[in-house]
Amino acid sequence: MSDARDDIMEATYRALCTHGYADLTMQDIADEAELSKAALHYHYDSKRELLESFLEFLYDRFTERVSDPAGETAPERLRALVDAVLYPPVEDDDERVAFKTALLELKAQGPYDDGIRDRLQQFGEFLRGEVRAVIDDGIEAGTIDSGIDPDDAARFLVTALDGASTKQVAVGQDPDCARRMLTAYIEGTLTVDGPDREPQEVGPE
Repeated sequence: MSDARDDIMEATYRALCTHGYADLTMQDIADEAELSKAALHYHYDSKRELLESFLEFLYDRFTERVSDPAGETAPERLRALVDAVLYPPVEDDDERVAFKTALLELKAQGPYDDGIRDRLQQFGEFLRGEVRAVIDDGIEAGTIDSGIDPDDAARFLVTALDGASTKQVAVGQDPDCARRMLTAYIEGTLTVDGPDREPQEVGPE
């Protein structure tokens, strides 16, 4: 089932890029997978079940991509995380936009579909955990300001990244702007001795 599942997931990806979420049918996916519709239904009873499996497939890929970001210091690792989220490895820009558009449509189903919502929440929870772990490491190593609330900082970064991805799809906003601003936040607010750090008052000895 593993090879068949991977083939179907790749076919689902291509079908979403071509047709979008709203117009996507099981026949579209079957055509991309070079299967009969009956053969596709052998693995998945419904489009909803298939898309929930597809989100799990994407989650596995996402966690592989953003886990253990490169960098010698916590600020470097945070910048690497930002890049990994904003610039997923897709060769074709049109394909990236088409897929993100379909995924945004899928996200819109979250309020109405518990299965989809639960799977979407996994992405944010995992990313917050990764960011929080890097910040904690930085505080311990002395590269991230110990006065920072790790939970607040992690939540802000993840919310900003999610918003940047949505803006890129909805209004064509260049993610480079979000990258610059998040880099400024990491380097100027989180990093010890960053340019935005308030001078510390020195009390009497």
